[in-house]
Amino acid sequence: MKPITIALIALIVVAALGLTQVIFTVDQTERAIVLELGRPVGDEALGPGLHFKMPLVQNVVFFDSRILDFDARPEEITTADKKYMKVDSYTKWRIYDPLTFYTKVRSVQGAQARLDDIIRSQLRVAVGRYTLIEVVSHKRLEIMTAVTERSRELLHPYGIEVVDVRIKRTDLPPENARAIYGRMKAERERQARQYRSEGREASARIIAEADKQRSIILADAEKQAAITRGEGDAQATAIYAEALGKAPEFYDFMRSLEAYRKSFGDNTRFIMTPQSDFLRHLR
Repeated sequence: MKPITIALIALIVVAALGLTQVIFTVDQTERAIVLELGRPVGDEALGPGLHFKMPLVQNVVFFDSRILDFDARPEEITTADKKYMKVDSYTKWRIYDPLTFYTKVRSVQGAQARLDDIIRSQLRVAVGRYTLIEVVSHKRLEIMTAVTERSRELLHPYGIEVVDVRIKRTDLPPENARAIYGRMKAERERQARQYRSEGREASARIIAEADKQRSIILADAEKQAAITRGEGDAQATAIYAEALGKAPEFYDFMRSLEAYRKSFGDNTRFIMTPQSDFLRHLR
């Protein structure tokens, strides 16, 4: 290979390396600032596109321009009625001014530390205005709105825009949960005792009423049975009397046969004379 060709290739390589130190690209999802000896150059951040910098003297710091998430650790907060509850929240935020952001907090880690301090303090203030029942039931939206607006105002000087603060969940600390569970259990047991007492009282009333109705029905039935038996006996007596009047010999004969049937059974012995009146129909 000729020396001229080698020199040309070396020149191209050096130029390419030089260009990589001079030219840089900012992505659509990023903003960038150029630092010269650690200090920002220019009055505003660089947007997407191709940009230039001085090699060795200047370097570039890139920042994500998209909305970022910050998931805070759950924290115990005291409510207005002096109850403790564990609040778990997260924050949507973005870097709206990279120059201010770099000057005040330097990095995303520094921004998260600042977010953690301010949002925690605002959560304590907002939650502390309401009772435990209000926080759990219908005041959550008001709390999140108040924390978002106040945090946005406090973090604006740091080049940070707070888009939204949301409460993921609210829980009771273990000791509070046990105490509330104990009160709930005692209340349910009291209600159960009351329901059982009312049930026994209702059962006693129903049983007494059923016994009363049973006695009335049995008395009416016995009365009706006695009346029916009396009427039957009267009819039978009338029939017997009428039959006796029409054929007294036949009636006497039938009554004697009935007496024989009932008297002469197995292992039955009688001592009577042939002239006994009981045997007159057998003679």
